[in-house]
Amino acid sequence: MNLKTDLYINGEWVKGNGVLPVYNPATGTVIAEVQTAGDAECLAAVDAAYAAQKSFAQTAPRVRSEILRKAFEIMIAEADEIAKLVSMENGKVFSDAKGEVLYAAEFFRWFAEEAVRTPGDFRKSPSGDKRILVTHQPVGVSLLITPWNFPAAMATRKIGPAVAAGCTMILKPAGETPLTALYIVDVMERAGLPKGVLNFVLPSKTGPMLSKVLHDPRVRNLSFTGSTEVGRVLLKECSDLVIRTSLELGGNAPFLVLDDANIDEAVKGAMVAKMRNGGAACTAANRFYVARSVAEEFTKKFAEAMQALKMAPGLDDGAQLGSSVSVKERNKIADLVDASVAGGGKIVTGGKKPEGDGAFYPATVISVEKSNEILRNEVFGPVAPVVVFDTDEEAIELANNTEYGLISYVFTSDLARGIRTAEALESGMIALNRGVVSDPAAPFGGVKQSGLGREGGFAGIHEFLETKYIGVEI
Repeated sequence: MNLKTDLYINGEWVKGNGVLPVYNPATGTVIAEVQTAGDAECLAAVDAAYAAQKSFAQTAPRVRSEILRKAFEIMIAEADEIAKLVSMENGKVFSDAKGEVLYAAEFFRWFAEEAVRTPGDFRKSPSGDKRILVTHQPVGVSLLITPWNFPAAMATRKIGPAVAAGCTMILKPAGETPLTALYIVDVMERAGLPKGVLNFVLPSKTGPMLSKVLHDPRVRNLSFTGSTEVGRVLLKECSDLVIRTSLELGGNAPFLVLDDANIDEAVKGAMVAKMRNGGAACTAANRFYVARSVAEEFTKKFAEAMQALKMAPGLDDGAQLGSSVSVKERNKIADLVDASVAGGGKIVTGGKKPEGDGAFYPATVISVEKSNEILRNEVFGPVAPVVVFDTDEEAIELANNTEYGLISYVFTSDLARGIRTAEALESGMIALNRGVVSDPAAPFGGVKQSGLGREGGFAGIHEFLETKYIGVEI
């Protein structure tokens, strides 16, 4: 595998001020050492993006569209190679990694199509004294910050609309998974993206350097995916220069099984909603609320399905549950489970940190009361706390009792009941009788402290566009 490990600034692969080792969390071995950026490199990336902004904004939409289409084709052709890299540095199983890569590529295809279809508006004013002309222009230099859990998809979900809109970029990935992001930068270069449009940095001092970038008046937009805690800090940083922000933050997704649900289908949905990406997803079902009359059956079948998963390094044959991204992350999961048990939770399956090397934690189901502390935390791992409820109203109240509002899951055999429940839930997205809703063609995002703005769908490109109104004399 031809790994890229240098920074990418102004169309050149360059050295930085040091190196950062990247580990395979399943084995603890070093995969590669990636160059890190100091003040000079971060400033050079801003210089390059700003210098390229005017000319790139003036390129024809069709030109930008064809670049994205070419990038999509490259990713599809090299999907297995990219998936192996994702699995190596992230720890997820190959099937999850391959699914992510295909999903990631679709953002390039979707925004290749959206690049040439950005609508405007032209109409007579109500008073009749003028014409109202509304157009859209690129917001400008954009800082893109991506997390470790979906290193391919979170990069393309931001790069795609930025290129489609005509914005130049500085990409900063998570330190745990920079190799996948570097691979995608290389894909964009091979697809014909002009120099300076996409720049890659991995700051050696992340907080101070990002603060400097966000206080540079040439940077006009931030697109961040990560924790709510970090999102709050970045939002404050952006306030000084009133930088445009889109934030996709944490979740604490409830999974509601109503008393008329098809239990076998609910269990299938739960396995996808909980175990996709090993539970390390902001969309992962995090709190399971099950009607009392079906709780015993659901919990038993769910626990059996969880227990049957084969836990192994991500590239092993038949692996269904890989490692966490690091031992530190695995230990956070274990600590949450231990605290839950200390607070009265009862382990149904799993719940014990395995011996030996690797950042592994088993698929776990815990029966808890509605006051258990684990329900207040985004576990970000293969752990499912189950709570029993008596009425739909109680389930909705429990589901909404959180600062987060990204996604909720509902299983019921009554469509009208499902729609009523969905409308009552305080979430930006609802999965009704299915375990996943993510789609490049749909608006992804949450309410409350789960973020601002939407990614994907028709709304995605508008996170990188400013609306301009021109009043025309007639």
